[in-house]
Amino acid sequence: MNSQHLKKSWSNYFLTLIGIVFVLELIGMPRSIHAAETKQSKLVIPQGFGVNIHFTDARPGEMEMLAASGVKWIRMDFTWGATERERGIYDFSAYERLVASMEKYSIRGLFILDYGNRLYDDGLAPYTDEGRKAFARWAATATKHFQGHNILWEMYNEPNIGFWKPNPNVEDYIKLAIEVGKAIRKESPGEIYIGPATSQIDMRFLEACFQGGLLEYWDAVSVHPYRQTPPETVLPEYEKLAELIAKYAPKGKQIPIISGEWGYSAAWQNYDEERQGKYLPRQWLTNIAAGVPLSIWYDWHDDGPDPKEPEHHFGMVTYPYHKDRNPVYDPKPAYVAAKTLCQVLEGYTFVGHVIFPDTNLENCFALRFEKNSKIAIAAWCSEDETTQQAEFPIPRGSYRLIDYLGSHLGSRKANKEGLTVELTDTPVYIIAQ
Repeated sequence: MNSQHLKKSWSNYFLTLIGIVFVLELIGMPRSIHAAETKQSKLVIPQGFGVNIHFTDARPGEMEMLAASGVKWIRMDFTWGATERERGIYDFSAYERLVASMEKYSIRGLFILDYGNRLYDDGLAPYTDEGRKAFARWAATATKHFQGHNILWEMYNEPNIGFWKPNPNVEDYIKLAIEVGKAIRKESPGEIYIGPATSQIDMRFLEACFQGGLLEYWDAVSVHPYRQTPPETVLPEYEKLAELIAKYAPKGKQIPIISGEWGYSAAWQNYDEERQGKYLPRQWLTNIAAGVPLSIWYDWHDDGPDPKEPEHHFGMVTYPYHKDRNPVYDPKPAYVAAKTLCQVLEGYTFVGHVIFPDTNLENCFALRFEKNSKIAIAAWCSEDETTQQAEFPIPRGSYRLIDYLGSHLGSRKANKEGLTVELTDTPVYIIAQ
């Protein structure tokens, strides 16, 4: 499938499929609004952007810097073993502190209901009726405790690989997810429940979940589309997954895909911080255009100092913390790129693709946004180290050009033919003045 065909089918297919009520929930509107009343609702920047973290108590200055990037979501483990240390006794105080610190900056939580508990099933992923019921009671208690805080609850983390102990077992996962779904629907039916947070887009595991009836309970399907290829290569996989969801979804139920965890390590072979920074905005823009309403970048900050350890270098910011300095972390290009995208397009709504008149630009993408009747375009090419001239068929007028790191490239005037702009492998933002 070539790029032009992908762009057309991508826009039409996914924007039709997307769960509109879920999107409204993401941007803070009530879930009870009928879909027929919301057909014109689309995604507004930066309401669907977030990062993974690994703490419940931020260091001084950390939450301020995170919020300054523009993200509106935090994804974090909500760990069973840490919150039920005695049978039937739950302590959610650490997460109460985290939620309070997030809400100060209008940031919402995607909490992962995950992992084993030494009190049940030998600390392994629940595999007995007793273990499953205990996990479900804990999950239902947690979701009820945090009702009203607009949290998304995700069923486990990457159960298709080694996080499910001792070995991945999709049948056991389905049994647990159904038990949890029933408990949440009984105790806190208004809460949003999603899954399965697979490592990559594991079609076999996902289809088994769908065949097992989990789409009856889930409000969205979350995946982690990791790859060492450009972000745009995810598009055919999203299309196949959307078709699979449509095949198994309950009649009349629209279930969107969310990108619950995805990043690029600056320590992978042939990668560095510059390439990582180029890919972050392309990843988020690719998801927006594909109708994916939530994009979580992995990770907030680097997890260690080893220059050769890939797991240490997924962050938007570096590892060392500087307590007496502002900012408290050194921003990487990924942080600057995220902040630029969030600020330059803040309040703009995605409305569709710009189709280039020149068919030779099939590896280039242009997304159109609108705010208060003014247009903005984000455009780039998917091939690394490429430069191409592109003609944009846009209305006459003056436009500001801003690069992906926030540098102003001057103003241009569009004539009756439109506007010609040089495209590279990093987004350029074309903003009507």
